[in-house]
Amino acid sequence: MKVFKEEQRFTQTWLIAVMAVSLIVPVIIVFQEYLKDYTKMTTTSFVLTLTGILASALFIFAFKLKTKIDEQGIQYQFFPFHFKFRKIEWKEITSAKVRIYDPIGEYVGWGLKGGSLWNKKKGKCINVSGDIGIQLVLKNGKKLLIGTQKKKRKQLMF
Repeated sequence: MKVFKEEQRFTQTWLIAVMAVSLIVPVIIVFQEYLKDYTKMTTTSFVLTLTGILASALFIFAFKLKTKIDEQGIQYQFFPFHFKFRKIEWKEITSAKVRIYDPIGEYVGWGLKGGSLWNKKKGKCINVSGDIGIQLVLKNGKKLLIGTQKKKRKQLMF
């Protein structure tokens, strides 16, 4: 059996633009406070504050969705939420199909969605971008949608 592997990150142009624009206001506020004549902000706190703002904004780019499909089953990892691969064996899966979905309408966006406080009939969703995913229905009744950038079904072996 052919092994399918895919790795995805949040690298959309619109996301980078939104992050850049959202950094402008806090950075300007910190600079204005630091440049005041009688500021209580030290150079150390100025540098640490700017570093914290930038690090928290850039943290989203550390997120990574890895998917692997082989003869044993489907494995996925969404770092930093999963530090190791989660494995679903074929014997646990009732159905698996590639489908187009509405990320905003069905799951309110991208990322790790679902759980006990979520619309349970939709199940969980792990996605980074786009509107194509591998819809799994498990024998225990749970559903999981894993986003993919591979638009052709033959690339996914389903």
